[in-house]
Amino acid sequence: MEMEAPGFWDDPDRSNQKMKELKNLKDTAERIDRLGGQYEDILTLIEMGNEENDETMVAEIRGELDAFIAEFEDLRIGTLLFGEYDKNNAILRLNAGAGGTESCDWCGMLYRMYTRWAERKGFSVEVLDYLDGDEAGIKSVTFQINGVNAYGYLKSEKGVHRLVRISPFNAQGKRQTSFVSLDVMPDIEEDLDVDIEEKDLRIDTYRSSGAGGQHINKTSSAVRITHIPTGTVVQCQNERSQFQNKDKAMQMLKAKLYLLKQEANVEKLSDIRGEVKEIGWGNQIRSYVLQPYTMVKDHRTDVETGNVDAVLDGDLDPLINGYLKWISVTKGAQA
Repeated sequence: MEMEAPGFWDDPDRSNQKMKELKNLKDTAERIDRLGGQYEDILTLIEMGNEENDETMVAEIRGELDAFIAEFEDLRIGTLLFGEYDKNNAILRLNAGAGGTESCDWCGMLYRMYTRWAERKGFSVEVLDYLDGDEAGIKSVTFQINGVNAYGYLKSEKGVHRLVRISPFNAQGKRQTSFVSLDVMPDIEEDLDVDIEEKDLRIDTYRSSGAGGQHINKTSSAVRITHIPTGTVVQCQNERSQFQNKDKAMQMLKAKLYLLKQEANVEKLSDIRGEVKEIGWGNQIRSYVLQPYTMVKDHRTDVETGNVDAVLDGDLDPLINGYLKWISVTKGAQA
């Protein structure tokens, strides 16, 4: 009897991906329908207010209109996420710059900021690697944010982040400037065709650190893989065994090398991985100033806000949306 060729739905990875895409399209269609209903409701309220000459309805109409505009803008921003990997989950790595405890504390603040942003979006967070600061904060942390278009949004965040404040670790109360770098990569789930020779790899194991996981600080299950020719380093410690950590680290390494191979020219590479710059003065993409005034400013887009507390609590959408609009206009002008 002739064997039937495997169908599309026999491939779990492909079928799961397609199901996610279908759900995303369905959710988008439902949001558009809701917007249409909101628009009709606003028009009805305006007509009623005009007919009855009732000025008290102005506040209600303004509230409905503000909600409509916010939802419309969020939906419009979603149309700018058309990159090859924009729909994927995102892998972020924060590294404290020079400055010791102060920079490690800033790294911890940024980690909290991105996890709060993920919570607002309904995304999940998975810590892949974690290294505590010597006295406080975090020296480095690699974590994955899972959600539709997570990478599309977070690609705006790659670069050096600068903090200016009165240092809580300085007895003299002097103003301190700290730097942390953030690398953002898409989580490419499919098995990539990347040729990696064993002799080009250095694989180290070490004890896991940080909160979470019953094997933390008990076994040398964490894995660090260095691709010697490119200097690419990936680390994973969150899985239950050394073998699982190695598999996840290899997946991350393949994704990085695949992008390096596919995006050979510098301009396209910077779109995906971000330029690797020194973690210090003159290279920051964004400044967060707490003293002598309060302001967050993106130096690429000139988008700024005085509500620093809200930003550090995860209200990043105005900054992220500003970048997506800016990069869309920039690319349109270059086309």
